[in-house]
Amino acid sequence: MNQESEKLGWKRTDGTIVVSVCGTWNVRDGRPEVEGNLQRLLAEGGVVKKVILKDAGIGAWDSALPVFLREVIRFCETRGIEYDLSGLPLGVARLLQLAVLAPKVVLPPIVPHTFLEKVGLLTLFVTCRFHGALAFMGEVSVAFLRVFTGRGVFRGRDFLVLIEDCGARALPIVGLISFLVGLIMAFVGAVQLSMFGADIYVANLVGIAMVREMGAMMCAMVMAGRTGAAFAAQIGSMKVTEEIDALRTAGISPMEFLVLPRMVALSLMMPILCVFADLIGILGGMVVSLAMLDVTVVQYVHQTAEAIDVLSFMLGIIKSSVFGIIIAGSGCLRGMQCGDSSSAVGDAATSAVVTSITLIIVADAIFAVTFNVLKI
Repeated sequence: MNQESEKLGWKRTDGTIVVSVCGTWNVRDGRPEVEGNLQRLLAEGGVVKKVILKDAGIGAWDSALPVFLREVIRFCETRGIEYDLSGLPLGVARLLQLAVLAPKVVLPPIVPHTFLEKVGLLTLFVTCRFHGALAFMGEVSVAFLRVFTGRGVFRGRDFLVLIEDCGARALPIVGLISFLVGLIMAFVGAVQLSMFGADIYVANLVGIAMVREMGAMMCAMVMAGRTGAAFAAQIGSMKVTEEIDALRTAGISPMEFLVLPRMVALSLMMPILCVFADLIGILGGMVVSLAMLDVTVVQYVHQTAEAIDVLSFMLGIIKSSVFGIIIAGSGCLRGMQCGDSSSAVGDAATSAVVTSITLIIVADAIFAVTFNVLKI
């Protein structure tokens, strides 16, 4: 340190070393040599039993002063010399006592879980999650009945905003994905059907696939990543900032005020988006048919109208409504289960997407088996 003699005074008397600290301490100026100065005093002869740290006019100081004092203390501890901090300013002494001289905590050794313990913990985790999902469904059902009977808190203005977000704002991405899916299915079908001279049946392939399966499925996948994650992030952020607790304090049910409008809005908009996706997917198939096959617009439209019946169209609509409830419910559930940290919001959004997609595929498989058993 520059001008070390103005910062410190090293003095030995009768087996005691007195370190007088003064001046301004700044980390940019560096720290004085501790080991060398104390070793020099010890070498003068005699036994040193105590080191006294004394305030001799300390001015402004930063972390440089506690670090220096810690080096003096460490020197004394390694040689079994007693040290005295009572002469230091109260702030410095308390900082050393709390941050430097705190007793060391001996942590117990980490014992890995056995196989049975892991199975038990996993079972408890799954049971807790399942119980939470059932409780969530029950609370949503009660909230729906309260709103339906006119006793719930449900702001129409917020509901219209959610309708716009789940419906009109989702049209571009749903349209793009559906157009590409229809185009891909038509291209694959054209390559195979042209080998048998059945080019016209590309319209049947694309129309039936989009109306019964792909329209609702692709629309659900897009909305799970777009809207389901957004619901989880919105509600999770409100939980982190304690807005949900504030609603409960004000006597407002978060299920009625936050969850139910989102579930109703998405379940109402999904059939409309599904119809839009069906039309755009069929349009994509028509583009491939016109470009690659000897099929006119009139032929393609006529063949598609003959292939699609009302029952197939309604099956896709029913699927999309169920998928909408699944997406909104998963997003809101994960948002309500969000932790209290900012990173938990991202985890909730990710979990919402994964849960939604998994349940959508499971539900679609159940629909497929059910329709096959009913022969529809």
